[in-house]
Amino acid sequence: PEQITAEGLEAVTTAGTWAATAMGRQSPVMVAVQDKETLAELSRLNAAVMGREDTDPFYGAPALLIVLSDRQYSTYLYDGSLVMGNMMNAAHALGLGSCWIHRAREEFDSPEGKELLRTLGIKGDYEGIGNLIVGYPDGEIPEAKPRREGRVFYAK
Repeated sequence: PEQITAEGLEAVTTAGTWAATAMGRQSPVMVAVQDKETLAELSRLNAAVMGREDTDPFYGAPALLIVLSDRQYSTYLYDGSLVMGNMMNAAHALGLGSCWIHRAREEFDSPEGKELLRTLGIKGDYEGIGNLIVGYPDGEIPEAKPRREGRVFYAK
């Protein structure tokens, strides 16, 4: 439940700005949310997409980073996914826990989601790529599963 520092939040979002994008367009945008009221509203919207309004899909995380990508570019999904990955790697490097929570597309295609984007001054045809919850891990970080064999192929 402890809020991450402003420096931590800036480091994670800065990593997102350095993600590779097609032709260097840098078209994805990020929305950082730390206030409890907005987090609760976004959690409600996300849970409604699941049809599970009795749950918090953001697991009580104190910070949420939303990645949106401009649909006018054919690579918008890939560009936004790279932003998510960069931010997750940065969070891990800082000792923060993070988790990609889906359903951002449905959240921000809804009338409430579109209104939120309008209030933030985000104009254009943006699709929600992902919600990244970020916080301090509660306990030990689990050891990664062993890597599955046979996933890399070499051309002759």
